[in-house]
Amino acid sequence: MEKIFKKHSFQVGFSFGITSAIITTLGLMIGLFSGTHSEIAVIGGVLTIAIADAFSDALGIHIAEESEKIHTHKEVWESTFYTFVAKFLFAIIFIFPILLLELATGIWVNIIIGLLLLAVLSFIIAEGSKKERLNVVAEHLVVAVVVIFFANCAGQLISRYFG
Repeated sequence: MEKIFKKHSFQVGFSFGITSAIITTLGLMIGLFSGTHSEIAVIGGVLTIAIADAFSDALGIHIAEESEKIHTHKEVWESTFYTFVAKFLFAIIFIFPILLLELATGIWVNIIIGLLLLAVLSFIIAEGSKKERLNVVAEHLVVAVVVIFFANCAGQLISRYFG
């Protein structure tokens, strides 16, 4: 199992997939929640991200890895697979707080879960690359908070002008 974790294809697919799942799913959930306050819209959005965006991101990684012209055919497909699995599974995680809690509470729980997962992933990446851990974690969390902020603003504007 340790051998898999050290593979370039796993590291690329998993780190990209989980990061994309966290940022994209949180952004979509926050935007939909602030724009509609509809549980069905939020759940539908998360499921759409888990399926459509997981395939899209996997294809994006596939094409990016192919374009580098340094990876084997097998490595390209492994990166594709790991990206899809990570994106799909980590996006699906965000459905459970929505199903189990009141919608607003579920959204807040998801924000906390997402930021914690991103912080842990960032810490692991910083450790592996010998970079300053706090700087890497802070940089990634700031990006996530900016996405959350603007998604919330977009949802509110859409609600105000189209709701």
